[in-house]
Formats: sequence, structure tokens, C-alpha cells
Amino acid sequence: QVQLVESGGGLVQAGGSLRLSCAASGIIFGILHMGWYRQAPGKQRELVAAVAPGGTTTYTDSVKGRFTISRDNAKGTVDLQMNSLKPEDTSVYYCKAQFLSHEYWGQGTQVSVSS
Repeated sequence: QVQLVESGGGLVQAGGSLRLSCAASGIIFGILHMGWYRQAPGKQRELVAAVAPGGTTTYTDSVKGRFTISRDNAKGTVDLQMNSLKPEDTSVYYCKAQFLSHEYWGQGTQVSVSS
């Protein structure tokens, strides 16, 4: 059974930093496309950043230059380093793993940025 467990959320002031981590188990991590998504109240879930098995990364425009996604295939983890946080980054952040048509989601972790 595939499990994704997120950690690292919390409350931070604007301009601060947080690091989210997602640990995967129950599947060969190296074949997975991994991504971080977020969903604010009343809004649709959106892709924040993704990293392919080979390491290619993708970011939504609003976080480029501030967030960095990275993966450690040996540990089975994907991290999201978030710097220069803004109040509009406040959301529940979800880790997603995908292999072909199979998708797996974590339970989410709250990130709150105060102004």
C-alpha cells in the first residue's frame, strides 16, 4: 500500500521560510513523478512544484525564485523549500505521487503566513 506522509508545515511571518517534506513508502520511489500542490479555502487545488524521476523541475509562476523542490530517491523523500513566504502562500499543501495513471496523495499539511 502506497503511503505519503507530509511534515514541516506551520505558521510563519511574511518573509520567512519553511521546509516541507514528504516521505513515500510502499512503492519504488525512483519511478514516481512527485509534486506539491496547495489548496486555499474556496479555491481549487493547484500545482506548486513538481519533479520528474530524472530530476526535471516545474514551478508555478507565483513561486518561481522563492520555492525549490528536490527529491532524494535513496530516502524516498521529496522536499519543498519555501523562502520569502507571502500571506497568499497560505494553504494546505499536499504531496502527490504519480506513476502512469496511478495517483497517490498525502493527507496535507497547513502552511500559514501572517502579514
